[in-house]
Amino acid sequence: MSALLQLESVEADIGGSRILRGVTFSVAPGEVVCLMGRNGVGKTTTLRAIMGLRPVRAGTLVFDQKPLAGLNTAARARAGLGYVPQGRDIFPHLTVAENLRVGLLLHDRPRAEARSELDRCYTLFPVLKSMLNRKGGVLSGGQQQQLAIARALLTRPKLILLDEPTEGIQPSIIEEIGETLKQLGQEGLAILLVEQYVDFCREVGDRFYAMDRGAITISGPVASLTDEVVRMHLQV
Repeated sequence: MSALLQLESVEADIGGSRILRGVTFSVAPGEVVCLMGRNGVGKTTTLRAIMGLRPVRAGTLVFDQKPLAGLNTAARARAGLGYVPQGRDIFPHLTVAENLRVGLLLHDRPRAEARSELDRCYTLFPVLKSMLNRKGGVLSGGQQQQLAIARALLTRPKLILLDEPTEGIQPSIIEEIGETLKQLGQEGLAILLVEQYVDFCREVGDRFYAMDRGAITISGPVASLTDEVVRMHLQV
């Protein structure tokens, strides 16, 4: 299957320091790909580069057979890239319903289609329907994460980027999110998941890439993510 997203020799700097050093990897439609590594190796910078939030000094990024160079973040979102950053970035003073409506603003759609897509989110994340009038800031971490993913899905992505979705979340919600991600992948959505929770990656992922010092050091099917690989490439 041809790649939906392809990074080739991508380099990026922050404050004059090289952060990404020739990052190359791909994500195909329907794949859940885990981008793993210790803190500070460039995982979040990679996602931000894909979304146009971090300038790229060299290399190419191609999405849906079109170069991303020159496209701002809004244009990349309209092209089909969804993004849930670390920390979720929901609007704490807006209600759950209002947060979800933000996701609907990216594309014009008939009211019936919008209602159908909202209902789909309520099916994936039933807790949200019971909290529509609550402010986003009073939700638990797990509920906020579900809201952030649902809001991103309402932008109609072809690929969704998730940055540490299990961080600070109770195990039962992690399990629910994992089941949802597997279902979305089976339905054809591509998912690029930045994650340090190895067992979660083993549960939901199809392939993995490990990073160190801004470069990919090892990759393969998740079945090859052995304890030895974890010790060599992922443990502090």
